Formats: sequence, C-alpha cells, structure tokens
Amino acid sequence: MAQRAMMVSMADPGAQAPLPLTERRRLQTQLEIAHCAAELFAARGASAVTAEDIATAAGISLRTFYRYFRTKEEAVTPMLAGGVRDWIHDLARGPRDLPAAEALERSARRALSRTDRAGVDSLRLTHELFRAIPGDPGLESVWFRIVHDTEESLVEVLRDLMGPEADPLDVRLMAVAGNTAMRIAIQTWADSDVAAGNDGTPAEIVARCIRTLTAGLRPPQG
Repeated sequence: MAQRAMMVSMADPGAQAPLPLTERRRLQTQLEIAHCAAELFAARGASAVTAEDIATAAGISLRTFYRYFRTKEEAVTPMLAGGVRDWIHDLARGPRDLPAAEALERSARRALSRTDRAGVDSLRLTHELFRAIPGDPGLESVWFRIVHDTEESLVEVLRDLMGPEADPLDVRLMAVAGNTAMRIAIQTWADSDVAAGNDGTPAEIVARCIRTLTAGLRPPQG
C-alpha cells in the first residue's frame, strides 16, 4: 500500500502540499527500514535475511515491522520507489520546450548522477541491492510492480510535456522507452564492477538506452 501511495503521488507532480508531521515521520521510518533491509539483502542475499533481522537492524520490534510491510522483500519498496518518484518529479519540472526524448535523457542523467551525500549513498545501495534481486522471486516481484507503476506515472507526465497534439500511442511508447531505458541501465550497471564517476556510469548507460529506444519516436511537441 505504501508503494501505491508513493507512485500515485508521482502522477500528480503539482501536488506539493506539505504532509502532516505524523505522516512525515511514518514515511521516514519506512525509509529507514528500507535502507536496513537493502543493506542486509545486499550483504547476505535475501534468502538469508529474515524480517526479524531487518527489524533488529532498524531498532524496531517485529510487530512494528509488520505494521509497515507484509513481507521482508516489500521493505525495500520505499527506497526504490522514492528514487523513481524523484526522477519523475524532476522530469515534470523540466523545460517545456524540449523534445520528450531529450527531456527524458536529461532527467534520467540527473537521477543517476547525484553528487550529494544522500544521493551517492542511495546510488551505492541501489547498485548493491540489484545484485541480490536476480533469481529471488520476492524481490523480483517488488521490482516488477515498481516498474509497472513507473510506466503509468511516466504516461501522465509525458502527456503533459508532449502536449494535446501528441498521439496517445506516441505518449505511451515514449513512457515505455524511458521506463525500459532506466530499468536496463540500472540492471546493466549492477551487473558491472564499474565504480561511480568512471566511464560506463549509470548516467551514461541510461542516456545511451534512451537514445536508442526513442530513435524512432519523434512526435510533435505541444
């Protein structure tokens, strides 16, 4: 349910009303649990980690853990979905005079090349977590749900960016291209031993993917 709420908020980038303090605290707690879960999964593999392990690492009771998440794998959702949310919000706030493919590339590059401390740590942890996802049904299910919801959120933002003259099919195809490019870039990066800041960074990979996947998609801009 937490994942759905976060992804729905991405579909309406203009909705920036401040959240109540209790809600901010709840979301912060979820994110802290997510980081603990991701660290454990990356270090041990998901099969060797229990919900109790995650609760202990997060400094909460097992009962509290299950108030937030139904399964141990779902605990990483706030971290993964949060990165997607930031990317799509950045895309929605970008220049209105750029072709959609260029806007996608710019926002994706920024999302995967953050230099602030929190961003660098998040990228590191994402890189490590994605090494643990392949072959684990629970983590794969969580990631596939996020990928699905991301496409729907991209459609909403791109429909606005591309304008009323854009063919709905072109909008959908652009969303699929952007979503697929980001997914492939992250997975390719996770499979490599390339360190952030060198050639072959996720930002460079996602740019290449977007250019390739959108090469035949040049719908008129609104």
